[in-house]
Amino acid sequence: MSLWILDTNHVSLFQQNHPAVITHVYAKNPEEIAVTIITFEEQVYGRLNRIRRAKSEAATVLGYTNMRAMLDYFRAINVIDFDLQAYAYFSDLVRQKIRIGTQDLRIAAIALSRDAT
Repeated sequence: MSLWILDTNHVSLFQQNHPAVITHVYAKNPEEIAVTIITFEEQVYGRLNRIRRAKSEAATVLGYTNMRAMLDYFRAINVIDFDLQAYAYFSDLVRQKIRIGTQDLRIAAIALSRDAT
């Protein structure tokens, strides 16, 4: 079984019902799909920022509604941790001076540590 990890952008597109992403995700066995704790972190951060910046009752309620939907999503999917093995891969990627963002490097390190796609 090959593990297929969705990055944060793909999770966001899936949550927005993007047709191409939905098609690809549903074509996989649900047990083969996972996300990382990094994606969870990024989504929590984004949802909290929207709630904090809300200027109206409707925006505040929508922010909390979206937070609940996000929580339900992550409760239903396999979330992979950033463990010591992932940290070792991350450190190696940093030493290679790969020019992508830190969070993307962490997601890549998790994927490498799990031999995932």
